[in-house]
Amino acid sequence: MKPGKLPPELLAELLPNAGTHDSRVLVGPAVGEDCAVVEMGDRLLVAKSDPITFAAERIGWYAVQVNANDIACAGAEPKWFLPTLLLPAHFTPDDVRALFLDISNACSELGVAVIGGHSEVTLGIDRPIVAGTMLGELLNREQLVTTAGARDGDSVILTTGVAIEGTAILATECAEELRQAGVDTATIERAAGYLHEPGISVVKAAQALCGSVDVHSLHDITEGGIVTALREVATASNLGVVFEAESTPVLPECEAICDALGVNPMGLLGSGALLATMPAIDAPRALRALDSIGVNGWEIGQMIEKADGMWLIDRSGEHPLPELERDELARYLDERADQSPR
Repeated sequence: MKPGKLPPELLAELLPNAGTHDSRVLVGPAVGEDCAVVEMGDRLLVAKSDPITFAAERIGWYAVQVNANDIACAGAEPKWFLPTLLLPAHFTPDDVRALFLDISNACSELGVAVIGGHSEVTLGIDRPIVAGTMLGELLNREQLVTTAGARDGDSVILTTGVAIEGTAILATECAEELRQAGVDTATIERAAGYLHEPGISVVKAAQALCGSVDVHSLHDITEGGIVTALREVATASNLGVVFEAESTPVLPECEAICDALGVNPMGLLGSGALLATMPAIDAPRALRALDSIGVNGWEIGQMIEKADGMWLIDRSGEHPLPELERDELARYLDERADQSPR
């Protein structure tokens, strides 16, 4: 199998048979849903697990952010974190101290407590792997937001821009190739800084939206980029979708890097951006709420009936929404490795 997420059709086959039934599980494993939700007396426990397998710098901070994002997309507050650290044999005690400090600082910034986890030196890896589990809580069911909650006629709002995370990784991993392709050093350096500006956290954006309008669905954009995220929202909600590509901002550094490497930004790893659906009448208020916290937002489409399909509209017309086999970052890095001298 190729690197990246498992194919959704394989997941759809496997997930319904995972473990025993528990009536307190309100949201269990499903394609497109990123969090589990369990009824715990008068509150709901929200749980998320996600690994970071490719980041070389600040991997601990990175793991905290991506797990907190999914908790926030359920309408919950990230509260508790359990990291599993798999470390290569060349790691030194100072490397371990730096990683622990990175996790601690990231959790402190979000008001999250580290409550456990696991760490070990692992054979057969050449870089650290951090697999995190983030827990959050909700006071009642009315606060719960799911990927599957979108409704026919909802407006679709995007925050910040597409391919933030993927652009930063390409700028870091492929800097020399980009220079050879004619991308200037200043552009590469700005793109590498995307992890921190505009950043990959969507926690504040999710909280602002949930506090201002009747949000039906929230979903952060990760592997497979915006087109895959839209497909996941539509599939989970048993709906179709219209995506207005011309209304979707591509940051200038992202555009330069993707053009130079032959990468489609609409299918590129996109942490840092959030998809939200809500009644169309609420979209202007949602955009004002985002603006009030310094986050850009755009109305980029509409949820439609499932029978009407999934569509992308651009200058050339209306096309079926692309269905990508895997993320553009994984594709490009895989092809790059195949072309490298052995």
